[in-house]
Amino acid sequence: MKVVAIVGSIRKESLNLKLAQHVQKRYADKFELEILSLRGLPMYDQDIELDAPQEVIDFKAQVKAADAVLWITPEYNSTIPGVLGNAIDWMSRVDRVVNGKPSMIMGASMGAMGSVKAQMHLRNILFASGLNSPLLPMNEVYVGAAHTKFDDEGNLTDQATVEFLDTVIENFQKWMKAFA
Repeated sequence: MKVVAIVGSIRKESLNLKLAQHVQKRYADKFELEILSLRGLPMYDQDIELDAPQEVIDFKAQVKAADAVLWITPEYNSTIPGVLGNAIDWMSRVDRVVNGKPSMIMGASMGAMGSVKAQMHLRNILFASGLNSPLLPMNEVYVGAAHTKFDDEGNLTDQATVEFLDTVIENFQKWMKAFA
């Protein structure tokens, strides 16, 4: 199975990117995970959506080719980051590449709540008519105090979090196969 990870942060040392990289490495035997970058996406503009820039065409093609989407979001001002909202705007228009594609959400933050509010908003967004992306139920992943759970090389070192992710990823893998 092929999964794309859409990380809602473009920061080089992003905790959410580290979380995506952990999933990519640890579960490579379960599915192929491609981490997509939002850095090069231009701002959504309805005036050009039918003749989108190549960066948008390539990004949407990568999402379309995947069997599922793993959304990994930080929380900015109690919601999703603007770069993630922008990517969602592009994906929800014209060919709607996320429509019907199974998804899972996780997120990390330095705060105790681990991106709870952002994930609540993202869940609502993903059920919008332009996206309509079914979500893995009852497997929320909120990595709070994430800055204490990764080492200097970016490895997830908190054993309880690793074990919890093992369970959730197993559930996600089974759920994805049900859609195949």
